[in-house]
Amino acid sequence: MTSTATAHQWRFFRAGGFDQVRLDRSEDLMHLDRLDQKLWVALSCPVNGLEFDTRTLALLDADGDGHVRANDVIAACRWTGGLLRDRDLLVRGVHPLPLAAIDDATDEGRVLLASARTVLKNLGKDADAISVEDTEDSVRIFAATRFNGDGIVIPASTDDAALQAVIADIVAVCGGRPDRSGETGVGAEECGAFFADLDALVAWLCVPEESPAPLPLGAATAAAAAAVAAVRAKVDDYFARCRLAEFDPRAGNAMNGSDEDFRALALRTLNPAETGDGMAALPLARVEAGRPLPLAGGANPAWAEALAALRQDAVAPLVGDRETLDEAGWREIVARLAAFADWQAARPATRLDALGEARAREIAALAPQAALDALIAQDLALAGEADAIAAVDRLVHYARDLGRLCNNFVSFRDFYTGQGKAVFQAGTLYLDGRSCDLVVPVLDADRHAALAGLSGIYLAYCDCTRGGDRRSIAAAFTAGDSDQLMVGRNGVFYDRDGKDWDATITKIVEHPISVRQAFWSPYKKLARMAAEQFQKFAAARAKAADDLAAKSVAGAQQAVAAGKPATAPTPFDAARFAGIFAAIGLAIGAIGTALASVVTGFLGLSWWQMPLALAGLVLIVSGPAMAMAWFKLRNRNLGPLLDANGWAVNARAKINISFGTSLTQLATLPEGAERALADPYADRRTPWKLYFVALVLAVVLLVWATKSGGV
Repeated sequence: MTSTATAHQWRFFRAGGFDQVRLDRSEDLMHLDRLDQKLWVALSCPVNGLEFDTRTLALLDADGDGHVRANDVIAACRWTGGLLRDRDLLVRGVHPLPLAAIDDATDEGRVLLASARTVLKNLGKDADAISVEDTEDSVRIFAATRFNGDGIVIPASTDDAALQAVIADIVAVCGGRPDRSGETGVGAEECGAFFADLDALVAWLCVPEESPAPLPLGAATAAAAAAVAAVRAKVDDYFARCRLAEFDPRAGNAMNGSDEDFRALALRTLNPAETGDGMAALPLARVEAGRPLPLAGGANPAWAEALAALRQDAVAPLVGDRETLDEAGWREIVARLAAFADWQAARPATRLDALGEARAREIAALAPQAALDALIAQDLALAGEADAIAAVDRLVHYARDLGRLCNNFVSFRDFYTGQGKAVFQAGTLYLDGRSCDLVVPVLDADRHAALAGLSGIYLAYCDCTRGGDRRSIAAAFTAGDSDQLMVGRNGVFYDRDGKDWDATITKIVEHPISVRQAFWSPYKKLARMAAEQFQKFAAARAKAADDLAAKSVAGAQQAVAAGKPATAPTPFDAARFAGIFAAIGLAIGAIGTALASVVTGFLGLSWWQMPLALAGLVLIVSGPAMAMAWFKLRNRNLGPLLDANGWAVNARAKINISFGTSLTQLATLPEGAERALADPYADRRTPWKLYFVALVLAVVLLVWATKSGGV
């Protein structure tokens, strides 16, 4: 958004190397839409991972995409300012909100004021101010009301017991939604789905009333159909085998099972009640041409109970009781039950099976749909009042939080002025004798480090645990050095609520921490290199000595085993060692000559040139590292660190050397503390340093004496 000339006079302060707008007057917030958005520090921030009220952020996130943007902040400031008598309350942040502060000069203001009083009345409070705790407790606000404008009705919405039971049935069958009172109820969607299923089911249930064909035996038809279905495949198989035996007598014996089948059964313990032992696979009865199916004696024992049920439930009612059933009688039974099977196949698929057919008919007879629709309409009629209560909740949150949010969004006043911690600062990390105040939450350490590394800030990523809770953070180290910072080191993280978490470094993004560290880094590298080379040399010499000793012992053992005298040790080679000592002497002489040349040149300088020479030497060694660190430290940028968490930082929010030093506190002794310098466990001093200094002084004196002609 491009700003145009306005009558409002903006005021700015400079921090972090750039100009930031001051938002300490109500008119500043009311004119945010006229402030060029290129001057905003941030244009978007996430609703998660901030030390800020999540409800307020959710209210600001109008489109529910998880981000608060500049237009959301502008709209919130204008709406809130238009409802307050004293807009300065918005800048200061007021909580709880006095009812007298709500401007009732407009229709919206009058409705909000009335709704605020309704909220307090429903909560049983006689107060002249309303808090976020009051407006957030929607369960208590609407607990005593039948209708609350959300379009959801609950059993308590009516005094009709029958209608209450229907609402409970709909919830049980189709599910429900939470009402603002906290109870589960139903709305137009659930009612529509339920009654659509009910109409379809009742219409199907009424088919036999229009035509008796589907129920030839009335209520007993279902049992008859079940008895037929249980044996239908075996009965059809039996009569097909009999027809085949009638076609060719040779097929008769083959259709009754082989001798091997019966031998296999003879080796088992038979249980006619179990159908998996091979007996059930045999025909229902002995197959003979034109033989009817015996329903009692002579039938396969595995099917005796099923045939008895067939005789009782289907044969006797439909074709008369008999002991045998021919194929014509069987076909007649199947035909008379065909309409029932077709009717059952046409049963509509609904969610009312658990309700039962009797209850479905009972609800259909009550015809409660119109009454439920009327209840829902009556509830929706109060939507305006309920929405006004929601608006009161919004107003109370905005009046408390908008001023602070703007000073952590439009500008970063809280962060750069030290008046309070910024909303993106998660807490303080204590580790390695330091406390780090610039700590941000991290959802994905690898993804975060890829972008946050561009900030030029030394970052230590830590996993924090507290009981069963876990969280990840990134801490910025902006003072001290990195000598003892490494993966695996432990510290303690204090969140903004003062809770302590165990913190362990899991990843480090290395950048310069301070100029002081850069000054000493060349010397520390040289010392480490010398120590490493000495250790390598000592290890190599020790290994060579061990190998020589092992070789000598092995040679002696082999000689003893072979019965030979042990090999005599190699005689001392005086010439060789004389050459070695001569080489060492030459090296020492060369070093002494070089040292003498340096000292001679140094002493040849005038007294005022000597400190310059020493400073130049230090500058040559430490200067490049310090210069590089200085440039990098001056260009540290907060933006990538926040962008990695989903922010859209719009300014080059630098962290220069002095400000960065204030973000990490080093350990210092308290003022006025007593300090004993005697350390009983201090390392024992050796005089070699004194010897070295004395040697250097002797060389210097010798050179000076030679130069002056005294020797």
